[in-house]
Amino acid sequence: IQENMEQLKCCVLVPTYNNHKTLEKVLQGVLGQTQNIIVINDGSTDTTADILNRLPHIEQIYLPKNKGKGNALKTGFEKALAMGYEFAISIDSDGQHFPEDIPVFLDALQNETTKNVIFIGARNMNQADVPGSSSFGNKFSNFWFWFETGTRLKDTQSGYRLYPLKEIEKLNLYTRKFEFEIEVIVKAAWKGTLVKNIPIKISYEDEDRLSHFRKGRDFARISVL
Repeated sequence: IQENMEQLKCCVLVPTYNNHKTLEKVLQGVLGQTQNIIVINDGSTDTTADILNRLPHIEQIYLPKNKGKGNALKTGFEKALAMGYEFAISIDSDGQHFPEDIPVFLDALQNETTKNVIFIGARNMNQADVPGSSSFGNKFSNFWFWFETGTRLKDTQSGYRLYPLKEIEKLNLYTRKFEFEIEVIVKAAWKGTLVKNIPIKISYEDEDRLSHFRKGRDFARISVL
C-alpha cells in the first residue's frame, strides 16, 4: 500500500476539531496503511494537541482558530501540493470511516482511465445504524449536486474522498465549513472533472463519535450555496 501511495504521489489528509476521543485510533489505523499523512488541527480546544505531540513523525498543521472543515481541507491541499503530492485522500477523524478502505481508493484510481477524477466513498445509507438525519442530509445534498451538474450520485456528503490536487487548485473555492464538500465537487464537475462513487464501509456505532455537522444551519448553507 505504501508503495502504491508513493507511485501515485498520494497522501491522507485528516482534518480534526475536538475529536480527541477518536482521533488517535483513526491515526493509528491510517498509519497501518501509509506513512503519508497530514493532520490539520482546526483550532481544537480539547486534548487533541497532546495526542498529536505523541505522534511527532506525522506531518501536522495547527490552525489557532477553528474556521471550519472546508478551510482545514483547503489548507491541507496547499500543504500536500507543496510537499509534492498529486492526490489526497481525506478521512474524517470521528471514527466513522475505516482506514482499511484506503486501498479501495488507490485501486479505483489505478483502474480509472482518467486521473482527473474525484472518488467519493459511498456509504450504505440503508445500514441499520445510519441516523435518519444523515440519510436525509445525503438525499438533500445529492439533489443539489444533480440539479447543478446533471449527474446522479448515491452519496455526495461522505467525507471519505480522493481528490486530484492539481485540478482542485484551479478552482475558485470560497466556502469554509461543511458546504465546502458540495462546492468542490460541483465546481470540479463544471470544469470537466469526473466525480464518481465507490463503495466503502461505515460505522456510526462508536459511542465516542462526535459530529460537528449542524443540520438546520448546514443544510441552509448548502441550499444558499
